[in-house]
Amino acid sequence: MGWEEVSVRGYAELDRVVREKRKAGCAIFVYFSGDKDPATGISWCPDCVKAEPIVRAELRNLPDGAVFIYCQVGDRAYWKDPDNEFRKNLKLTGVPTLLKYGTPQKLVEEECFNPELVRMLFQED
Repeated sequence: MGWEEVSVRGYAELDRVVREKRKAGCAIFVYFSGDKDPATGISWCPDCVKAEPIVRAELRNLPDGAVFIYCQVGDRAYWKDPDNEFRKNLKLTGVPTLLKYGTPQKLVEEECFNPELVRMLFQED
């Protein structure tokens, strides 16, 4: 595995990790998901549950040296708040979202169900 995975929860943790990894010059990919229930390990977001195995199956296509960040965005009530930091600062409109950080390249909601689109996002420069 020539890439690294980091799991974060919330905007502050994401921001800290992104700043650290950008200094190292890494390509950064972020998968945004609704929080998982600690007891069951299942997200409140059914589309996130459906998309995660598809995204994970394509991780083998990440470029060497890349960082994959799995980011839990909060509970449903926080996510639905139009003033949450993910919506305001990153202009996210839905979860799941997979993006190449610092670029316009992203897949939103049902687009994350398509393995070919996920693979293209991971492979394109």
